[in-house]
Amino acid sequence: MERTGTILRGREFDPIEGRIVVDDGRIEAIEETSVESDDIILPAFVNAHTHIGDSIAKEAGGGLSLKELVAPPDGLKHRLLEQASRDELVSAMERSLSFMQQAGTAACLDFREGDVAGVRMLADAAEGYELDALSFARGSIDAMHAGDGFGASGANDASFDRERTATREAGKPFGIHAGEVDESDINPALDLEPDFLVHMVHPKPLHLDRLADSEIPVVVCPRSNLVTDVGLSPYDELNERTTLALGTDNVMLNSPSMFREMEFLAKLSELPADEILRMATVNGAEIAGLEYGLLEPGREARLLVLDGDSDNLAGARDPVRAVVRRAGVDDVREGVFA
Repeated sequence: MERTGTILRGREFDPIEGRIVVDDGRIEAIEETSVESDDIILPAFVNAHTHIGDSIAKEAGGGLSLKELVAPPDGLKHRLLEQASRDELVSAMERSLSFMQQAGTAACLDFREGDVAGVRMLADAAEGYELDALSFARGSIDAMHAGDGFGASGANDASFDRERTATREAGKPFGIHAGEVDESDINPALDLEPDFLVHMVHPKPLHLDRLADSEIPVVVCPRSNLVTDVGLSPYDELNERTTLALGTDNVMLNSPSMFREMEFLAKLSELPADEILRMATVNGAEIAGLEYGLLEPGREARLLVLDGDSDNLAGARDPVRAVVRRAGVDDVREGVFA
């Protein structure tokens, strides 16, 4: 199989005109040559933080605080989840996964509520889809073993020492929310030496220094943080100290569109477009230990092909900036998830 167009090659997303050749699920070659296609070919996205279980509650709870929306056990989200049947939950998650695949997402790292049963629900919802719906399970060590890792709610809720030890023994990643509402849970989260942190809206200089020393990656979710009114992460300062990835967080609050998340971040921060595209692709892939996220020979082939001659993208002078700041699901020609 081959596709032609402007290929955003390698970690720097150098735009080259040519063809990309895929064989047996891997990128065999990227050849620079003159082609007639206006397509833009880039790595498919990795959404590094989702909660798609609340897909039954889209746009519920307008005006509520973060605690009123999502805090267990009495937050609106958890009440709605409790009231829904298994079939309703699976069907709603399936619709969100379908949208993500249409919008060019190859994988999502879902902080999966519901213990082992929740892991199985996500697996059922993902059946028949090509994207990797990864369960960062919550609730028990058994759920972590059933899923792909552990996703802790926050260090103010529990110590999570046992769960952290269990993930190391299982060779699976451990992620934890930190610094979303205030800075009180950041140091204990860092003490766990997690594989990644989520949010980091309120780091102090001490926390930034610890991040620089540890190089623990951070997943930021700017649209969610804006909606819940907790503030916005210091993106430039975080990026100077560690690797950042990008997530869309709760489907209750935002569509799981990486296009929207990239555009939002690009227009409220000073981060360059190529850095934001890395956050949406290879950085999230590396957190999860996935073999894609870049277009390089030998990589697993997860490609996104955009119509560079769409009414929205025609005339774009910088394809990377166009992808990050302008492109949307309507520009997707196809996702190639070999």
